[in-house]
Amino acid sequence: MSMPLIAAVALGAALGGFVQGLSGFAFGLVALGIWAWSVDPTVAGPLVVFGSLIGQLLSLHTVRGGFDRGRVLPFILGGLIGVPIGVALLRLIDPLGFKLAVGIILLIWCPAMLLLRDLRRVSGGGRWADAVVGWIGGVMGGLGGLTGPAPTLWCALRGWGRDAQRAVFQSFNLAMQTITMAAYLATGTIGVETAWLFAIVAPAMLVPTLIGARLYRRFSDAGFQRLVLLLLTASGALLVVSALLRLIG
Repeated sequence: MSMPLIAAVALGAALGGFVQGLSGFAFGLVALGIWAWSVDPTVAGPLVVFGSLIGQLLSLHTVRGGFDRGRVLPFILGGLIGVPIGVALLRLIDPLGFKLAVGIILLIWCPAMLLLRDLRRVSGGGRWADAVVGWIGGVMGGLGGLTGPAPTLWCALRGWGRDAQRAVFQSFNLAMQTITMAAYLATGTIGVETAWLFAIVAPAMLVPTLIGARLYRRFSDAGFQRLVLLLLTASGALLVVSALLRLIG
């Protein structure tokens, strides 16, 4: 294992951990910006899941005030149903085209929401609608590893406070990533090299994640919503660029 690889993994983990602690998601968005140049894709996937899982656990204390089991549970139940469907759809749908479509939607929808001064809240559908959104997130996770965008965007549309929003999508992502990690372990996806890199990721992101979680408390509800929409816009841009580069290549 070379020193440049170790340095790149540690840097990506530190930056991703900071943003994860600050926002409650987007570890992979930031870390892959560093790892894409030096880490094999077959290793990067488990690293992102592991880092996201660690980041969720380290910053879970930030959402205690907004946690509502009745609000969170429909998302998780929907996601559990959706993941195997997404995995099954891998044989029918081109994952690259799917990621490109999701990226385009995020690039159009999220900036539009940012430009609106007064977002209209979506209040209809109740918990059944929340479960459907969780199901969509599960399908997207099984199909392309994209569990986060749907519930995160939906929470913003619901107009919940920052703690309530973060409690939902952080709990949802934690559940989905736990399932994914268990699947990796059960199928032998994690090799010796990946396990050694886990030992680099965890300590590298510890302090940055806690700093980000501390800074989160300085955001107002409106400021946090803008942060979420900006990160989703950046996520959409990354999806579009990476998909186009692969298509061209």
